[in-house]
Amino acid sequence: MEFKSLKNIETGFRQIRFFGIAYLFVCASLVGFSLWKAYSFAEAQRQKIYVLDEGKSLMLALSQDLEQNRPVEAREHVKRFHELFFTLAPDKSAIEGNIQRAMFLSDRSAYEHYSDLAEQGYYNRIISGNVSQRIEVDSISCNFNNYPYEVVTYARLSIIREKSITERSLVTKGRLLNSTRSDNNPHGFIFEAFRVVENKDLRVYDR
Repeated sequence: MEFKSLKNIETGFRQIRFFGIAYLFVCASLVGFSLWKAYSFAEAQRQKIYVLDEGKSLMLALSQDLEQNRPVEAREHVKRFHELFFTLAPDKSAIEGNIQRAMFLSDRSAYEHYSDLAEQGYYNRIISGNVSQRIEVDSISCNFNNYPYEVVTYARLSIIREKSITERSLVTKGRLLNSTRSDNNPHGFIFEAFRVVENKDLRVYDR
């Protein structure tokens, strides 16, 4: 009889220990799950930015990792530089204005190329001949595996005269350096070692 009582007591202790361990496990799981959900919620809230619109309304914006947008910004920076540098009108102030804005996006290599063209009388011929020049960027290849980033740009130039249009194939090379963002350089790059590696006529047709 005593043996049976001892056995029942031992079984009871085992059950209590089992339920105690199970209870502790459930509590630990709940605490861990609660901490994970709280961290996830806090992290999600950190991605939200509230913008006050002229002191009137509150707008919700989402933040992104800066590095995710760098390839897009790099290509846009290079495209913008080429549009400013190679889009020409038969107006001296318009040419100088575009070139000055392009200089904010590049180093001295672009200015040296501009000076060479000016010495050759290229811009004077544009003005005196009432010629316009437009550029259309076809593609931009940028290698982000090595810094500074090597860039190759493929574009087409259209030189528009009174009676004809000349299309040229333009290929340029250079490197991109990270820089400080500003109103004049919103993407935060500097285009260095700029050079034209190809600029040849494709076709000429009458207007």
